[in-house]
Order: sequence, then structure tokens, then C-alpha cells
Amino acid sequence: MSTPSPLAKPHYLILDGLRGVAALTVVAFHVLETHATSHLDQLINHGYLAVDFFFLLSGFVIGYAYDERWPRMSLGEFFRRRLVRLQPLVVLGMLVGALTFYLQQCGLWPHIQDVPGWKVLLLLLLGSFLLPVPPALDIRGWHETYPLNGPGWSLFYEYVANILYALGVRKLSVPALGLLVVLAAGLLLHLGLTSETGDVIGGWSLEPAQLHVGVARVLYPFFAGLLLQRVAKPLPVRRAFLVCSLLLLAVLAMPRLGGSQQLWANGLYDALSIIILFPVIVLLGAGGDVRGQRATWFCRFLGDLSYPIYITHYPLIYTYTAWVQNTKPTLPEALPVGALVFVGSIGLAYASLKLYDEPIRRWLQRKTGPARPQPAKALSQ
Repeated sequence: MSTPSPLAKPHYLILDGLRGVAALTVVAFHVLETHATSHLDQLINHGYLAVDFFFLLSGFVIGYAYDERWPRMSLGEFFRRRLVRLQPLVVLGMLVGALTFYLQQCGLWPHIQDVPGWKVLLLLLLGSFLLPVPPALDIRGWHETYPLNGPGWSLFYEYVANILYALGVRKLSVPALGLLVVLAAGLLLHLGLTSETGDVIGGWSLEPAQLHVGVARVLYPFFAGLLLQRVAKPLPVRRAFLVCSLLLLAVLAMPRLGGSQQLWANGLYDALSIIILFPVIVLLGAGGDVRGQRATWFCRFLGDLSYPIYITHYPLIYTYTAWVQNTKPTLPEALPVGALVFVGSIGLAYASLKLYDEPIRRWLQRKTGPARPQPAKALSQ
């Protein structure tokens, strides 16, 4: 933790940094996923689990930042805070997706040039309000809820979890919340063991099977994070950021388990990573300390960059995927371009943060926020 002022709650800088590590891993996973032929041969094979780690961190942070505020905070104030924090970058991510859409024609999506402009504008409008897109408006063939910027699906579930927390879950006793978490763990474990692809990948479509995946992926980690914050004691460890980063990267980079014959083995790994390993990493991170100005700056920088890079990078991945499909490079031949996409995603995220997100949020807070002094923030929430 960073050293708190007498009136401020401690700030979990290591958890900020871990969120950034996970976000960068997502970008690398998506770049390399373009070269995979199936779920079985992805190079950062479990990079998709970073989303579940985000959900767990989010539940932990929401409880830490808001549980004690409810006696003096209304539902409207809570939702206002969450919208100001999340929605500006949702809009920007959709705009980047719209601006790059017509650059993405390839064999996977051969009819992109035939999509009328009005439909792209309609998808931009719906996506900017995070309204789910029905299958009738599908423009890519991937049945995405947000076809201009696929990762919007996880923000949709983030909002759902926030709404559930605010409307009732926050009032649950620890035993009742524990029961909810146990039931959610069972749902997640069932998904891992029975998945047709042997993993928990999915959640980005309004189709019933995909809705099942999305619900299972958000319920356990979000509310387990909330429970963890309420009842568990952080685990102190030396060099916590390094240790936790290596543990997280090991989980996300683990090669595929079980192959095509034992799909359940990899699904079991996914579920147990979310149910057991991620909470341990969060507790280790919460128990660690950041020493020195450079380490403090680095963790804060990664934390600030994590959400912008996650929500703006995928339109670049669509474009990179089109390039790979059109030029058919080998992986070594594609690496320079892939590295450029990775670095470009970081640059786009930093520009989005400094030139758009932070100014917009300051303006919104001035226009809509209360006049009284603001409580100390926790983990950039």
C-alpha cells in the first residue's frame, strides 16, 4: 500500500500495477491470437483470463471504495460516480472502432465495404450508451454484442455487477454473501468442465449460450472480490509487485492443458485459476508495499493506463487481423507489425487518458459532482 494521509484510506498501488500487467497481457494475447488456428494453439494460451482477474479486482475495489459510504451516499450518487469513471472511455473506444472499421476488410469479413454508413453510425450510438446490439445488426459475422469494439461486452457485465451490488448485494451479511459466492463458484466450475471448447472464453454475444458464459464469468470473481475485501486479511510478502506479477503472468501464459481429447482439463484449470489462484494473488498484492518514487510511479502509471488500453486496443486488433488475413505472413514476418500494434495500443491508451479521459472526467465531476469534499479514491475507482 502507499502511505495514507491521516484522513485517507490506504491506496493499493500494487493492485493498480497488477491491473496494468493484466491489460498489457490482454493486448499481447489478442495480437498473437490472430495467428492461432484454434483454441488449442494460442501462444499466450490463457490470456483471456485477464478479464476474470479484472472482475475480481473490481469487486474488491468497489467494496473497499464504497461499502462505508452508503450511509451518506444515494444510489444516484453511486451510479453517477461509476458512469463518470467508466463511460467516457466506452464512448471513445466505440469511436475508434467506427473510424477504423472500413480498414478491416479481409477474408474473415469480406463484406465490410458493403456495410452502409448509417449502420456504422447506429452501432456507434448504441455502443456509446452500451446498449446491446441485436443479432440483426451484426456486421462482422462474429455475433458480437458490440461489433465496433468487442471488449465492450465485459463493460456491460461490469455495469450489471455494479447494479446488482448497489441494489441489494451490498446489504448482504457475510454468510449470505459467502453463499452467493459459493453458488457462483459452482456455476463457474460447471462451465469450465462442460464447455464445448474446454475453456471459459466467451460472453460477447446475446445468444443464450454466450449469456450463460458471461454471467458465469462475472458473478463469481466480482462478488468473490467483494467478499475477499470484507473478510480476508492481506498476505504480506516481500517484493510483492514482482512476485504477484510473475504469478499472474504464469497463470495467463500457461500452455493449453488436456489437448483436444480432454477438454475438461483446461476448463478445470480456468475455473480453479479464477476461484483460487486469482484471490491469492490479490491478497498478496494487497498485503505488499511499494517503496521508492520509481516503483510508486510505475505502479500508478500501469494502473492509470490499464482501463484505457483495454477499452481502446481492440479496433487495432481488428485491423491487424485484416492485415494478417490479406498478406498471410508467417509469425516471424508478422512480429514487427505485431509489435507496432502493441506499442501503438499503449500510445493510443496514453493519449486517450491524458487528452480525453482525465479532462472529460474532471469536467463531468465539476458539472455533476457534489460541492462537498470528495472521499479519498481507492485504486482509481
